[in-house]
Formats: sequence, structure tokens, C-alpha cells
Amino acid sequence: MKQPRDTFDEIRKIAGQIHPEQVRWRRHLHAHPELSTQEFETTAFLTKQLRTLGARVVPLRKMKTGVIAELTGHCPGPVVAIRSDIDALPICEKSGVPFASKITGRMHACGHDMHMATVLGAVAVLSQMRERFSGTVRFIFQPAEEVPPGGARPMIAEGALKNVKVIFGLHVDPTLATGKISLRDGVTMASVCDFDLIIHGSGGHAARPHTTVDSITCAAEVVDSIQKIVSREIDPILPAAITFGRIEGGTARNVIADRVTLTGTARSLSPELARRLPALIRRTTAGICKARGAKFEMKEIARYPVLSNHARVNRLLASNYEQLFGPGKIETTPVVLGGEDFACYLEKVPGSMFRLGVMNKKIKADKPWHSDRFIADEQALIFGTSLFCAAVVDVLGKDR
Repeated sequence: MKQPRDTFDEIRKIAGQIHPEQVRWRRHLHAHPELSTQEFETTAFLTKQLRTLGARVVPLRKMKTGVIAELTGHCPGPVVAIRSDIDALPICEKSGVPFASKITGRMHACGHDMHMATVLGAVAVLSQMRERFSGTVRFIFQPAEEVPPGGARPMIAEGALKNVKVIFGLHVDPTLATGKISLRDGVTMASVCDFDLIIHGSGGHAARPHTTVDSITCAAEVVDSIQKIVSREIDPILPAAITFGRIEGGTARNVIADRVTLTGTARSLSPELARRLPALIRRTTAGICKARGAKFEMKEIARYPVLSNHARVNRLLASNYEQLFGPGKIETTPVVLGGEDFACYLEKVPGSMFRLGVMNKKIKADKPWHSDRFIADEQALIFGTSLFCAAVVDVLGKDR
């Protein structure tokens, strides 16, 4: 809805004032990355900052990393949630920035440091605007987004979505110029089924293959045949992909391996197809193994649903962004087969993940996600924080 003009003026003013502190938070987090489920120092840093900003930190029952915190308005009311992921990647940084990772082999190469700083910024701004809203803003700093089975469902089990009316998330986008955001209604990112196939044969001497069941040749047939699932059993109009990222088996060139492990992922933009793909993989593998005298087991490591943004929430985000920064700054998020466990929250409550532009070629901030030279334009923090705050006040405005 249309909010008072002074609301947006206040948000932009405070966001500008806290920006230098945001940059310090972001650079500290960038210099001290931690891998999934190992984010202990990150959790401690976030907890300290949240308490300093006046937020109440909610104790977690089982999770060792991650933070849930709350900020209350001037009177009771609904709950709105904002989510950030917090984990880094096993990458050796080569960005050359002065605040580069101090830990060899770890890097915030997907922008989660920017996400954390953006959401911390929202806490800082909203803590000075409590008279503008009623109810509660819940801030979810989620671990383990980068690895299956992900941290979203454990956070939900900790009560992250209790009484939540709507949830907002973001992801930085190095293909989108700073100052712009992008949105898409409905299906935006793929369902994911991460799995392992273990082929069990019978080993022996390379010179006597007839006395064995060769798990490597069987695995090769499995890989080849499973690729035909997408090309010959799936409607060509429906995007899907099955990829094997690793094959492991065998001990020596003259020993026929008795076991091979295939590590794979199956992705789709259709919830119905997402349910079918694991069964098709099992059926295909079972047929080949039976023909070759082998056995197999399939272990599902994780399943993420399709990420589908709610149109009503997108309209709210778009309206507030235009009122903050004017027209012509919103683009359409492309559909991708990448997965994101923010989808688990959207299964439960209405919400949306918007893309935040961080591209600035002048500072070489144009490298793709997961690049060892990934750089993000820190000016984008103001835009992301301002949008979160305006959206929260829109939903929790004191006149609701």
C-alpha cells in the first residue's frame, strides 16, 4: 500500500547513517568465513551485534550454529520474518580485496556475508523505527544453505516460522547492477534431489572378468542410461537435469572393483516431476544391475522443493522499492535450475526471495557466484536494507 512519504525518507536516512557500520560488519564476516554447520564464530559475532542493536536472541534447542532474533514494535501484533544464510564455501579466495578471507580454503563467494550485513542493517534501522510498526520482526540467520540437507528445515523445527505472517529473503546477483532488484512470481528455482547410488558387484583379477561382477562397467551403463531419462522420458517442455558430479570406486588397474559410488543431483521446475525423478532413477538402475548380476542401493541425501514466490508478496516488495528509489529499477528474475532451501520456508508461509543487484564493473564486481574472484558492491547494502525495512513497516504498520 502507499505509505506516508516520511516513512521512506526516514528509512533512507537511517540506512545511509548506518551504512559505514554495515560495511565493517560485512568485511569482518568476509574475512572470517566458516563452512556449513561450522559457523561458530559467525554465530557468536551475529549474536553480539544483535544484542547490541536491541534485538532479543531466541535460544535454540538443538542447533549449534545459526541465530533467531526478534525485534518488537510499539504494541503486539503479527510476526514478519526476514532470513539470511550465513555459511561460506570451500574456495581459496583470489579477489585481491584488502579484507579477503584470512582462512585458507574458505571464502564467502556466494554473497552470504552481504546477506548477513543487509539483514543486520535492517535490525539497526527498524530498532530506531519501532513507533512505525506493531508486532514482531523475526530475523533468521540460517546455517548450512550450501550443503544438503540444508539448515532451513532444522531452523523451522526450532520455531523460526511460528506465527509468521510473511517471510522475506534475498540473494545478491552479480549480473544485476547495483541499485536494481529483480522479482519473479511463482516458480523461480528448481526442486533438488541429491542422491548417492552405490553399485555392488563382485571383485577379482582384471585378467579373469568372467569370475566377477564388474561394478565399474555396470556404473558406466547406469550413468549413460540415466541421462536418457531426461532426453526420452520427460516432456521436452519441462526443464529437468540429472547430473553426476563424482564417481568413486576401485583400488588398482588390475583389480576389478566390487563397489562404485555415484554422487548425483536431480533437478526440476515441476513439483510433480520432482516426485517422479527419484523413482525413474531407481527403476533404471535396478534394471541394469539385474541384467549384470549386480545390486545397488540409493541414498537420498536431501530434497528441496521448488522455490515459488508469492505474487502478492512480490507486489508489496515492488511497490515499496519504487516508492523508495523510483521507477525503472525492477527487473524479472530468470528461472534457473539452481536450488535454494529458502523454498522450505515458502512451503509453509507466503513470502518471496528477491535478487539484489551488486554488479559494479568499475570495481570488478561482475564475477559469477562461487568464483574465487567474486566481489560485491557494498553500496548495495543500502538498497537491500531499505527494502526489507519498508516491506516490514508496510505489513506491520501501526494502523493495521
